[in-house]
Amino acid sequence: MDESNFKKDNLETRQVWDANAAYWDEYMGEGNDFVEVLCWPAMKRLLNIPPESRVIDIACGNGLTSRRLSGMGFNVVAFDFSKAMIDMAIKRTSPKNGEIQYHVLDATDQEALLELGEGEFHGALCNMALFDIADIKPLFKSLSILLQPGAPFVFSVMHPCFNNPHAALVAETEDRSGEVITEYSVKIDQYLTPRVDYAVALKEQPKPQLVFHRPLQILFEHGFKAGFILDALEERAFPPDHPPGKTELSWGANFSELPPVLVARMRHIQG
Repeated sequence: MDESNFKKDNLETRQVWDANAAYWDEYMGEGNDFVEVLCWPAMKRLLNIPPESRVIDIACGNGLTSRRLSGMGFNVVAFDFSKAMIDMAIKRTSPKNGEIQYHVLDATDQEALLELGEGEFHGALCNMALFDIADIKPLFKSLSILLQPGAPFVFSVMHPCFNNPHAALVAETEDRSGEVITEYSVKIDQYLTPRVDYAVALKEQPKPQLVFHRPLQILFEHGFKAGFILDALEERAFPPDHPPGKTELSWGANFSELPPVLVARMRHIQG
């Protein structure tokens, strides 16, 4: 990775999330259909550690997953590199949510990450954020030290095969022997090459964000090189009986055979 490009992209990403924080917090609140139907059920199932475990919530945004983890009885340490996002997380968190330690921390800064406590964590979670991180190698290296042996790292991402910046949702209608049929599909024009693109996650957000697309072989390679194994993976699609999306060409029941989200569990096994 070109160091100058990395620093520029990382700085721009932080600035964009600071600018988008209030809008994102108001729009997302405590979750949406992607969280409730696709991400959270699988992440909770794959984390599978006992209450009172110490867990890291990586790139926590407004803390919606942090509060869910705390509500399950975990001791949560959460961080995001956007101070504006952490401010939103603190504002939304009340004593009833339990004790959550929020930090302004850059996931690309290995030295800062290790200050969280080497070998002190029983699990880690990252919800829909790895593609927002300019370089994930320092994060995997740090987790190999922060996590206890065999502890799970569970993450969700936009499925890089079906839901990347070069994917288009398509509807095709035709008359088949007197019956009008509409078929829904995803058109992909680029996948294998890692790249950085601008994207809009939420309609009318103040600024487009940088998305760091990584094909599966690159995404998991960073974990493998840091001594992790992949021991669980779920490709998450909306069920056929799910209410339609906001438009015909929105992720929802029309695309029930195509997963927009991938949830994975990796464990560190090498010392």
